[in-house]
Amino acid sequence: MTHTDLWKTTKENLKKTHPQHAFSTWFEPITSIALNNNNLILEVPNQFFFEWIQSHYKKSIQKQTEEAFGGTINIKYTVTPENNESEKEKNQIRAKAHSETPKQKLKNINRHYTFSSFIEGSHNQFAKAAALSTVESLGNKAFNPLVIYGGVGMGKTHLLHAIGNKTITEKPGKTIVCASSEKFTLDFISSIQKNKTVEFSKSYRKADVLLIDDIQFFQGKEQTQEQFFHTFNELFQNGKQIVMTADRYPGEMVGLQDRLLSRFKSGLSVDIQPPDFETRVAIVMEKAEQNGLKLSYDIIELIGTHIKKNIRDIESTIIRLLAHSSLSNTEIDYSLTKKVIKERLGKSAITDLTVEDIVRRVSETTHIKEREIVGASRKMEITEARQISIYLCREILGTPLVSIGMHFGGRDHSTVLHACKVIGSKTKKDHRIGALVGELKNELSFALN
Repeated sequence: MTHTDLWKTTKENLKKTHPQHAFSTWFEPITSIALNNNNLILEVPNQFFFEWIQSHYKKSIQKQTEEAFGGTINIKYTVTPENNESEKEKNQIRAKAHSETPKQKLKNINRHYTFSSFIEGSHNQFAKAAALSTVESLGNKAFNPLVIYGGVGMGKTHLLHAIGNKTITEKPGKTIVCASSEKFTLDFISSIQKNKTVEFSKSYRKADVLLIDDIQFFQGKEQTQEQFFHTFNELFQNGKQIVMTADRYPGEMVGLQDRLLSRFKSGLSVDIQPPDFETRVAIVMEKAEQNGLKLSYDIIELIGTHIKKNIRDIESTIIRLLAHSSLSNTEIDYSLTKKVIKERLGKSAITDLTVEDIVRRVSETTHIKEREIVGASRKMEITEARQISIYLCREILGTPLVSIGMHFGGRDHSTVLHACKVIGSKTKKDHRIGALVGELKNELSFALN
């Protein structure tokens, strides 16, 4: 039996014993490399993939492989080589896969964080443009230092590493030093303990491009700030490029020396805002694709609607979906997605929905003021928004007709009942109304179900 035949049979058995989603995500990408004696060598796409397989499917793979092989077999893994070696070189690497734990060359720069994989929207357009310009003109005073700031999980680190990756590709002769502010601090403390401060200084001051993540953590660390100040000065005076990220505009930081803040503000500071709905949907689609997930649009829209704060939360939600599906052997559907989102958001997903909340949301969607919705105007668009609000209050909250009427300018119960009937009918006959009401109902019901 060849390694190809063995793995083909094993995969057929795994397909029968696992959900289609789990199979396509975790087993389909694995390829067989060789079968030497009782050793089967399998290749996986990356380190994360290997760790997940080891944690969740190691026994399943072992069992099905031994059944297909007809005896005891030792399974070893290797990670797909990251660079562009020739096929001969790849085969040489694969042939050396004698250890179960794959070996990868560790890098300070995450190779997955590139400009091409960065989802652009109105909230981060300027920051991305500034980062690209920085690579094109390293050391240019207008972009030196470049400070990218914004809230947690907005993509600051992604842009920082994208600068490093693009510099490596386009300007291979440049020395890049990438570190978090915490690593800089720990390296400095270690150098003091080991009496190697000179070596520490050289390791950072040799950089043509210095990338420092989360500079806000320098706050309150006087000696570290002093050391970074001198590192910054030497690099800046020699025309070297400095790029930093922070959780806020440098001028708003406290606990940093004035002269350090002055240096930080001397170049260009660009911010990243939370992504808008369209961008969030694009990010969900991208992250799902990266993880081998095929999600229906209603699920993608559900995630994009409720996970609003940052990109990291979106990514975490995708991973949680993947984990729930794999561990419980169930397909990803709307109900599971809803459950995962509530787990992710915690108490913030569960609110006491009120009539006022519904009117506010209808107002935001229809762009009609709340006071007009509950007012006396009989303009067609205002009446429609009012009737939709009344219908949703009845459908979602089950509020009595009389109570709803009181909230909407003291209208009697027959007027409220008429509004409910009108919208109930329109949702079936008018596609626009049906889609609008359906979207609002889905969103507003989320907190109650």
